[in-house]
Amino acid sequence: MSHKITTQWKGGMTFESDNPSGKTVIMDTDVEGQERNGLSPKAMMLSSLAGCSGLDVISILDKMKVEIDDFKMEVSGELTDEHPKYYHSVKVDYHFYGKDLNESKCEKAVNLSVEKYCGVMEMFRQFAKVETEIHFH
Repeated sequence: MSHKITTQWKGGMTFESDNPSGKTVIMDTDVEGQERNGLSPKAMMLSSLAGCSGLDVISILDKMKVEIDDFKMEVSGELTDEHPKYYHSVKVDYHFYGKDLNESKCEKAVNLSVEKYCGVMEMFRQFAKVETEIHFH
């Protein structure tokens, strides 16, 4: 399988990129004195990591018939000091919310995503130290 995207300059420091699904995203960067219109490319990498793993986790929990009230992930990344700057370490915090959460199944879903299914997680492992932590609320 291959994917192809097209990214079009929209003026200033703004770009619009499509997706194989047909949806688009606006990207830009922080420039003093200019309004932000989109997301920064590096931060979108962290969002992609969360999205990939989150889709896995929810899909696995659905198959296990595990009910949760809410779920969120917080991802933080540390950039190198020198150019080209890239994430050398990343932390993914998984937060599950609900009454009588089945913690063992939630942990299993996260572990399956982290260790087996999430391709973005595997890509990050090629250049960064990746840590994960699970929180129950």
